[in-house]
Amino acid sequence: MLGSLLVRTAWWSLLGLSLLLGCDRAPSAQGLPEWKPGDHHSADDPAGGGQSPGQAAPARSGTDIPALVDVAWRQDCAKCHGPGGHGDGPQGPMLHARDLTDPAWQGKVSDADIAASIRSGKDKMPKYDLPDGVVQGLVARIRALKGG
Repeated sequence: MLGSLLVRTAWWSLLGLSLLLGCDRAPSAQGLPEWKPGDHHSADDPAGGGQSPGQAAPARSGTDIPALVDVAWRQDCAKCHGPGGHGDGPQGPMLHARDLTDPAWQGKVSDADIAASIRSGKDKMPKYDLPDGVVQGLVARIRALKGG
């Protein structure tokens, strides 16, 4: 009984000591400055393009657009609208995400309306600051879902 009590006391003491030693100082930055989005430079633009943080980067070429549209769809749209646009993404039911494949909805909304919803948000949908080519690519992708 006494031996068990000593073992438990020693174990808790070691745990407490390790927490105190491991948590009493801030993480080391190793002399590196904090990175900010405006600090990013590409090989094509060593000066960084003069963009302010949070500003959408322009697509460098037309060949980048389809890949960027796919990434935007998977990372932003599919969370609510689902991979096929049926409103069945992981957050879709909770937010009552629109079924983008619905022919009735597709028939009454214009491309400009869809683009405006992407850029400005609508109801529970947040706004997305994306390059024009990506927005137009998302509009085309949504139009391709009609009746799907």
